[in-house]
Amino acid sequence: MKIAIYDTYDDMSKAAAELVAKQLAEKPASVLCFPSGDSPTGTLKYLVEWANEGKIDLSQSFIIGLDEWIGMDENDQGSCKYYLKHTFFDQLNTKLTHVTLFDAKAADLDAECERMNSFISSKGGLDLMMVGIGMNGHLGLNEPGTPFDLYAHRSELDPITVQVGQKYFTQETPLTEGITLGLKHLAEAGKAVLIASGVKKADIIHESLQGTVSTEVPASILQRLSNALVLLDKDAASELEHAS
Repeated sequence: MKIAIYDTYDDMSKAAAELVAKQLAEKPASVLCFPSGDSPTGTLKYLVEWANEGKIDLSQSFIIGLDEWIGMDENDQGSCKYYLKHTFFDQLNTKLTHVTLFDAKAADLDAECERMNSFISSKGGLDLMMVGIGMNGHLGLNEPGTPFDLYAHRSELDPITVQVGQKYFTQETPLTEGITLGLKHLAEAGKAVLIASGVKKADIIHESLQGTVSTEVPASILQRLSNALVLLDKDAASELEHAS
């Protein structure tokens, strides 16, 4: 695990986008996983800007969605699909042709997990998997207690995730389950990239990166991963010991 600390959220976002740009330059048909939420917005903004200016080429890449609330699709404001569509896909001048997202309304959600696993496997795995971190240390919707050796799976949402998740909706919305890529995907990715910003994330960043490695803090798996790159702004890194 390597940690890089930046002065601002924008600096961190640009650095994360530069990692993606470098990956695309090395392998135009890269398999890239992106999260939704507050953390990746700046990174996606840079990628859209650079793609529309012709500085990067996303046309050959395979885009994978990290997770989704079960029972929701792109028509549900607050869903992961809605976020990626409006923040990323619809902002590009050129339509992406290789996008694979969870169908969280599928009749057989276990089969849907296997579909995602099989697709990623067929492409040789993820070249770069980007994640944010929840206030409870979750990565994607790998909630506290999730085994480190799972691929895509259904997850029962932790109460903290349910509470924090309400910020993405205009009215209180029942959230009970999620569907997500697994921590084994993260461990096997070419690059496992965590992005986090803000003082509100400082405590869980400290616990995850310098505390005990435990399934109760899913993000603590990063301590074991040689492929992990952690990008933080100064506020998120403020509780880390010996960080600069």
